[in-house]
Amino acid sequence: MDLIIQIFPYAIAYTIPLLIVALGGLFSERSGVVNIGLEGLMVVGGFASALTISKLQETHQGEVWVIWVGILVAVLTGALFSLLHAFASINLHADQVISGIAINMIAGALTIFLARNITGSGNISINGITRTDIPVLKNIPILGDLFFKNTYSTTWLVIGILIISTFILYKTRLGLRLRACGEYPQAADAAGINVYRIRYLGVIISGAFSGLGGAIILVTYSGEFTGSVAGLGFLAIAALIFGQWKPLGILAATLFFGVATTIANVSQVIPSLSHIPPLALKLFPYVVTLIALVIFSKSSQAPKSVGVAYEKGKR
Repeated sequence: MDLIIQIFPYAIAYTIPLLIVALGGLFSERSGVVNIGLEGLMVVGGFASALTISKLQETHQGEVWVIWVGILVAVLTGALFSLLHAFASINLHADQVISGIAINMIAGALTIFLARNITGSGNISINGITRTDIPVLKNIPILGDLFFKNTYSTTWLVIGILIISTFILYKTRLGLRLRACGEYPQAADAAGINVYRIRYLGVIISGAFSGLGGAIILVTYSGEFTGSVAGLGFLAIAALIFGQWKPLGILAATLFFGVATTIANVSQVIPSLSHIPPLALKLFPYVVTLIALVIFSKSSQAPKSVGVAYEKGKR
């Protein structure tokens, strides 16, 4: 039990960025647009937040509000950058997968180029946020040690977004319209819903959430922008599929990846796992995901019109 209490906060730290990015992918795909560019949007968000925070910390060292300004800039930058994918996919009816790949390539190259010109090395270091305990709640037996001690404030921000997103998708008119555009856009159009507008909204939300995910990685366990998020954007897409395009399913999938990643990172100090090659443990969550995708592919609950370009006036 002591070992679980020690590693669980780190598992949560790895889970949270995946969760928010996968939620962004959920909004995009529920509206009918595949967004393979989540990885690139995370990189753009990480770069924007790193640059903002590093510049502000030169004159406001130690101020907490600097971190939150950087996170806000990452959200806005991710949302704006996602407009490229939205315009290509929705207005130009381009292949959505190719457009997403282009976003990934542009984001990686552009941010590294800018970082090298700004810092000379391509890396941007910042002082991130520190872990804190939640008063009162930290005293709850077992749960207090697992969830309310040694935690990041961004964790509770993302949990709040998860709850609000679930409510919006299933309990509001906007959520119904969003899901209708991903399932049968022709019927949504006939009912007077602006399919283009709804799909733009879905893609913009995915960009904002991806930018937030990139910033969270930076200000929590990374502390440095290096031009890459180590494939976490693609892992978020896998979690989206693994979770069957449902918020709680995505939560379970990302938590699995977070725990598996943490175990792989600390395996050498756990006696029962030290004899297992570290590479095998690092590959474990990816292999399990591939197996799960193969097994559950026939029962996939993906939106029926996801990835299909919609043209107004065509039924």
